[in-house]
Amino acid sequence: MPSFALPVPVPSLPAAWRSAGPQTAYTRDASAYDTRTSAFEAYRRRLVDLLPLRCGDVALDVGCGTGLCFEQVRSRIGAQGVIVGVDASREMLAMAARRVADRGWRNVLLVQAPIEEAELPVVADHALFCATHDVLQSTAALDNVLSHVRDGGTVAAGGGKWAPPWAMALNAGILALHAPYVRDFTGFARPWTHLAPRLDRMRVQEVAMGGGYLALGTVPPREVPLWSGPIDRDDDRDADGRADGTRG
Repeated sequence: MPSFALPVPVPSLPAAWRSAGPQTAYTRDASAYDTRTSAFEAYRRRLVDLLPLRCGDVALDVGCGTGLCFEQVRSRIGAQGVIVGVDASREMLAMAARRVADRGWRNVLLVQAPIEEAELPVVADHALFCATHDVLQSTAALDNVLSHVRDGGTVAAGGGKWAPPWAMALNAGILALHAPYVRDFTGFARPWTHLAPRLDRMRVQEVAMGGGYLALGTVPPREVPLWSGPIDRDDDRDADGRADGTRG
């Protein structure tokens, strides 16, 4: 069972969630996920709008679920860009694959794996974390994702959070909304805590009366950039160190 650190009493979780656990609920409800989370559509769109997406860009959709963000991202990166959707749930990705197939998108790649272990086949311009609280609490997951985003690439994150003290009465409702999809509410007061030190110029905006947030930052320069240009092979050089075999 997740542990909850709330300043006000909250209702107990339904018996089905207590016995099956929220990760099972996330998987079990894959076919109903879009409908059950439709109230958050406006915030999803606002989150994607934070990213400076351009035609031809590569975007990672981390914890992509059924692919609810794909259409908006693709409308801005075009057919020349690439979306890589990653999720640990086979059932969620099956729904995402159906969405992709129904629309005939040929530039969406799906990776089914825990985010910590996912093999991501790109260096991306952007990463999106939409309603992925558990992923944001995993430093291994964050390190894996950010190692596949170029220097200066943008990262957007958003989802639910505990309301501030002036609106703490909202927390019972926030718990009911998010409990089926959050494994552990540790860090739910500031879900971006582990992400912030890994980014430059991160800005956080609270929304929904403080019961949600939108955050944006950039990947800082590395000592060895991900794109470092072509590598000269030692066996291509002549005795004087010239790569083309000519002598001056």
